[in-house]
Formats: sequence, C-alpha cells, structure tokens
Amino acid sequence: MDKLLDFGFLSGVDLWRSEEMMLSQLMIPAESAHGAVAALGDIGVLQFKDLNADKSAFQRTYANQVKRCDEMSRRLRFFHEQLDKAGIVVKPRPLGIDQENKHQFDELEAKLESLETEMNQMLSNNDKLQRSAAELNELQTVLEKAGTFFNQKGGRYDVGAENFFRSPAENPAMPLLETGTKDDAGPEPTSRIGFVAGTVQQEKLGPFERLLFRATRGNVYLRQMAIGKVRDPASGEEVLKSVFVIFYAGDRAKDKVSRICDAFQANRYPFPDDVSKQRSVHANVTERLRELSTTNSAGERRRDALYMDLASQLDSWSSIVRREKAIYHTLNKFSIDVTSKVLVAEAWVPVASKSQVHDVLKAAAAKSSTQKKSNKKKKLKSQALDVLRLAAVKSSIQLSGVLQPLATTDAPPTHYTTNKFTECFQNIVDSYGIARYREVNPAVLTIMTFPFLFAVMFGDLGHGAILLAVAGYMIYHEKAMEKQDLGDMIGMLFGGRYCILLMALFSCYTGLIYNEFFSMPMAIFGATNWQCMSQVNGTILDVDVRDCSFNEGKMFWGYGQQPYVFGVDPVWHGTKTELPYFNSVKMKMSIVLGVTHMNFGIVMSLFNNVFFRDHLSTIWEFIPQMIFLNFIFGYLVILIIAKWMTGSMSDLYNVTEGNGIFDAQESLQKFLLAVALIAVPCMLLPKPLILKKRHEASQKALGATRHVQLAQYDHHDTEAVAPKAAAPAHGGGGHGHGEFDFGEIMVHQMIHTIEFVLGAVSNTASYLRLWLSSVFYDRVLMAAIAANSPLAIVIGFFVFFCATMGVLMVMESLSAFLHALRLHWVEFMNKFYKGDGYKFTPFCFKAIEEAELTAEKP
Repeated sequence: MDKLLDFGFLSGVDLWRSEEMMLSQLMIPAESAHGAVAALGDIGVLQFKDLNADKSAFQRTYANQVKRCDEMSRRLRFFHEQLDKAGIVVKPRPLGIDQENKHQFDELEAKLESLETEMNQMLSNNDKLQRSAAELNELQTVLEKAGTFFNQKGGRYDVGAENFFRSPAENPAMPLLETGTKDDAGPEPTSRIGFVAGTVQQEKLGPFERLLFRATRGNVYLRQMAIGKVRDPASGEEVLKSVFVIFYAGDRAKDKVSRICDAFQANRYPFPDDVSKQRSVHANVTERLRELSTTNSAGERRRDALYMDLASQLDSWSSIVRREKAIYHTLNKFSIDVTSKVLVAEAWVPVASKSQVHDVLKAAAAKSSTQKKSNKKKKLKSQALDVLRLAAVKSSIQLSGVLQPLATTDAPPTHYTTNKFTECFQNIVDSYGIARYREVNPAVLTIMTFPFLFAVMFGDLGHGAILLAVAGYMIYHEKAMEKQDLGDMIGMLFGGRYCILLMALFSCYTGLIYNEFFSMPMAIFGATNWQCMSQVNGTILDVDVRDCSFNEGKMFWGYGQQPYVFGVDPVWHGTKTELPYFNSVKMKMSIVLGVTHMNFGIVMSLFNNVFFRDHLSTIWEFIPQMIFLNFIFGYLVILIIAKWMTGSMSDLYNVTEGNGIFDAQESLQKFLLAVALIAVPCMLLPKPLILKKRHEASQKALGATRHVQLAQYDHHDTEAVAPKAAAPAHGGGGHGHGEFDFGEIMVHQMIHTIEFVLGAVSNTASYLRLWLSSVFYDRVLMAAIAANSPLAIVIGFFVFFCATMGVLMVMESLSAFLHALRLHWVEFMNKFYKGDGYKFTPFCFKAIEEAELTAEKP
C-alpha cells in the first residue's frame, strides 16, 4: 500500500523521506581512539551522544587536551591580530597537509610557544625603541625650540625696547638668565632663578597655564611654542604638542611646578643653560637617533621575515588546532570502561553509511598500528618484515573499533541528502521546522509549486527575462562566486540561484499566458478573433475593435471562430471592461490553484498515515478533511471550470431552480453543505474517544497480566513481591498519565479541527492577490506618449523604468516571494507537516571549518 501511494517511484527519491537512522554503540581501544575519531570526522556521518552530560568540562577525561587546544587557539589569535595590524594577508593553507599526525600537533604546540615568546620579546623591544626614539625626538625639539627663549635678543624687541620697559626683568626680549650684572647693587638674581623645559599637549596647555598661575600666585614665567604633531612616548600616538619653559624662584615653586607637570602628563627634559652644552647635547641626541634608526630597521626586517613565515603557515596551523580541539571535544562525550582501555560511545548513523563506518574504523586501526611499528621496521632485517606485517595486521584487528546497533525509544534525527539544486528548497522547509523522522518531506513538491505560485503572482515575460538573466549570471560564474565573500544579501541570492532560475522560467511562462511584456500587452500569437460590426448596416468595420464603440459599432464573435491560440486574448487590454475581466479570471484561477494546492497537502497527510500505520487518523481526519474541503471549495472549482467550458452565464453565488449550470444544482449544493457540516464533528470527537478506549483497554490488560503473575506465588512470596509489583503499577500509571491525557488530547483535537475549518476559508482567500503591475504602464508611459511631447516621453520612460526596476523587480518580487512562502508554510504544510524533529548534525571537520570561517567574518 505504501508503494502504491508513493506512485511506485517516490521510494527512489532521496528527499521524499529522511534517511533511515540507527543508534549504534561504538567501542574503540583507547590507544587508537584519536585516529579513529579523526577518520570519522573526515567522512562526517556520525552524530555522537554526550554520555557525560552530568560532568562538568573540568571533570572529563580529555579536559587537559582541550585546555591545551584553547591555549594554542589563543596564541593563533594573537598572531592573527599582529598580522592584521601589520596589514599582511594570511595565505590559504596548501593542499595535502597531514593533519592527522598527532606528533605534528605536539611539535606545533612547542613551536607556537616559542614563537609567542619570540614575538613578545620582539614587540617589547620594538616598543622600547619606539619610546626611546620618541623621547629623543622630543628632547631634540626642546633643544631647538627652547634655545630661542634664552637667546632672544634681536628681532622685534630691539627697537626702543629699553625706553619701553622700566627694568630688564620686564623686557621679554632680553636674555632671561641675564637679568642682573655684577655692577648692580644687591644680591645676584641668577642664583635664585630656576627653570623647567618640556612638552605638553596643546589641548591641555590652557588649564596647565592657569593652574601654574594660581598655584604659585603668579610667581612663575611661562614661555611656550607650538611644534605640531609628534609621537607621544607614553601612548605612541601622534598628538599636537607645544614646547614650554617655566621660570621659577625658590624650591617651593620648583616642587609645585614638578607636581603640576606630572598631573598634566607633561614630559620634562634636562636643558643646559650654556649654549655650548646645548650644542653638545643636541649632537649626542642626533647620534643616538641615528643609532636607534639603524637598530629599528634591523628589527623591522627581522619582524617582517617572521610575519611572512607566519602568514604562510598560520591557516594550516589553525586548521590543525581546530581539528584537534574538535576531536578531543568528541572524545569527551565517550565513556570509559572500568579497565580504562576501551572508550564507549553512542552515535546516530545513517543505515546506508554503516559499511562506510566499518571500513573507516578498520583503516584507522591499521594506520595506527603501522605508525607504531614504523620505528621498529628500520632496525629489522628483510627476513623479519613478513612477520612484522602479520603482527601489524593482527594488531590492527585488535585495535579496530566495534560498531553494533542499539535498541532505543528516542526519536532519531532527521537527515536529507541534498545538492546545490535542492538545498535552497530544503532550507525553505527547514525554516518552518525540521521534519519529524521519516515523515513526508514537503520539499519534493515545493521544488515545483513554489516557483509556480511565485510566477502566478509575478508573471510577466519581460520581468521574468530580467530574473532569468540574473540567475543565469550567478550560475555561469558559480565557481568563481563560491570563493568570494559576497556578504549577507548577495550571498543569500547566490544560495537561491537555482530557485530564482525556476521562478524566472515559470514567470516567463505565465507572462506568455497573460500576454504581457513589461506590463505591456503583446500579440505574438496572432490577432484577436473579435470583430466590429456596424449597427447601421451590419457590415464589418475595418477599425481597431477596442475603438468599436466610438465608430457606432458593436463587437461580436463570428460563427465558427476559435478562441485565442495561447493565453489571454490581448484585445481585453485597454478596454473599459479590462479590470472586471482580469479580476474575474485571475480570482477564479487563484481559487482553482489554491484548492488544488491544499488538496495536495491533505493527500500528503495520507502518505504519512499509511507509512506510520496510523489508520485512525486516516479514517477520522483524512477522510473528513477531504469531504469538508472538496464538498464546499472543490465543488466551487468544478463550477468554475464548468462555466468556463460551457460558456454559461449563470451566477455562481445566487442559484435558484432552473437558473443553474445544470439541473438540481440547488438541491445538490444543500446536500454537499450538509455533508460538509457533518464532517466537522467527525474530525473532532471520534479520534480522542477511540484513543481513550484503547488506553483503558491496555491498562486493563496490563492489570490482568500482573494479577496472573502474582497468583503464581504463594502467600509468602506474594507479600515480598506485591510491593515491588505495585510500585511499577503506580509508576506505570503515572507515566501513562503523562503520555496519555484525555483532556489534553481533546483540546489538541479541538484546536486542530477549528484551525482546519476556519483555515479552509482563510487559506482559500490567501491565494487571492491584487494585480497592480499594469498601473505603471497605463498611468505613466502611455500618458506620457499621449502628451505628444519629447520631454514628457523621456520623463515618462524614466519614471516607468524606475518603477519597473524599483517597485516591480524589487518590491513586487519580494512581495510575491514572501506570499508564496506563506502559502507553503501556512496553507500547504500545516495540513500534514509536523515539523517537530531535530536536525542530524554529524561530527564533521568540513562543517566545523565552515562554521569557524563564517564566525570569523566581520
């Protein structure tokens, strides 16, 4: 029966039902576990269960190895950051790298540690060199700029300066440390004046000067000069700074000035007051800067060489560490037997891949055994090699893992084998919910119905050609675009390129049916068969039939004339009855397609019921649903098709005796409506009541079985066994109550029934859409052409082009896509699709690499 309902060919379709899964127990010797798990990660067909869920991450067997991998990942991230700062691109790893060698991983750990130490020392030395160079540059600037403060005698202060200032101390153009002479009376002022020279940020200069004035009550003299952007020794950033010299008198003022400089992070530098010493210091600073430049250049060359070496190997190292970390995370899900020699795991595996897993385990065991014997081979003579090979084979048999099936009541995961064509449609279904194990997959019909329903709403030959060009471009450049970072939006379009291709082809097809090209009517299948006859003399007028009424004519359909060859007759475009005609045709067509689509969904539920042997749902859900939907809306579809075929002018909504498409139409409609209403309680009541009766019968049979078992013991044994037997009976009842709750089942069935009955009306209405694409052609382009103005035609065409590309190609296509998505999720899939399963996520290195690369993208 199942094959009959599958039409004899769907059993060979991989997408029709999910692959059969098997829960298996895997036993691997501890010494070959690493290699076996690595080999299983390469094929990616096992989803391991965590047998240590009650343990924390630190209590697991391979916690130290995971910690080592985390430390290596930290070092690799550190290297990545340094390469990014240097602007060096990491090269992709070379093909054929041996990523399964555990000794290579141990060597890599030591190498990364030494490289980190070397890089830290290099960065520390570079920071010291940069700081020393910045300090020397600032000192050189201070020597050059501050020296002008002490030697400033000429310039604009020479003319009339002595007449303007009353004392040398008030003349800023005079030497600052020569305010007194030996011939002056009183103590020598130079012995009591000190100064501090340095640099400070320009944005802090104002507060810095005010605080100096207030703290010393104006007993300091500040001279400053802007020097532009210089590298700050503390932060290493380019900042705007100024050179300053502060003159003070007394130790207390010196202490205040020093603390204020520290508060404002002003750098102070030693500055000799003697000009010859200034020149000597300047020469020494220049020489040290030259030496630092040479040292820094050598350090940069060494650093660049290290960075280039890292860039060529960093991707390979990252891949090795990711693999090892994934392997040890997987091994932490294994349990260990009491001897600590065998690791035991449980994993879901597709039945079709069982033999592949066996072959991989044998190959991994042989490889592990060969690696252990490889060092001894070099020391043996040729006569002993045969003995060694035999020992290696026996050892590989002993090290090989054992895979055996396990009985379980857990629901298996759902897995479909997809390709680049079917993956997009499967993702559309999975976005609604992962299919329950082995239930019918809606993606099979979605491949056909989704693009078609989109095209019904979007149908236009010109718009479909643009979509076809976009899809064709992405498919033609498929290999090149797969290697590029396309971003979120373009990447999403590229992932659905084959879906867009089908949508474009169907849009071109429906565009031919609608006879529309960029919303303009076309007559590629010939002229219309409608004719214009004069109402005066009954002759045929040689005018456009759409202008027949303006020429005192009347349109008529000639005797023996055939309908239009293909699609909609273009004569309807531009007439007064265009909108009512197209609304009527497309509304009725939408009802026909919608009811057919919903019937497909109900029939899919029959496939599920037969496969899972749920005859109760077939009788009390499938049959009443088919009766309710088709006795009301299916009958309406039959009337629509009959009216199209017969040309009847009868009203589909107001039917009386003698005014219908056929005789006794009114009586038949009342009968169908009554039967449809009777189907509603059939969907609601029988199934919960029958389930309740079955549950009570099973409980009664279980009680009778326990009574017979207890009667076989004597009174002494009964007293000992009865409490033990009674406990499971109570627990079983409790568990059964948890599994079977009549009230919950009744409420669920009521919700399901109400949802179906109300949804049959609302879902049918969801297939109706407004058709607004012709508005831009009529109201914009044709109005501009009718204006007989070149400027109006250019503006009208530009507006028409923008509206076509911006509104129709983007907004309307997105609207049609989302509505087609809703029609499948809500109107089609809710008739049969449970969607409460969970996805098969095997341990696979390829998937881990892709996830890591996706996470690393900004």
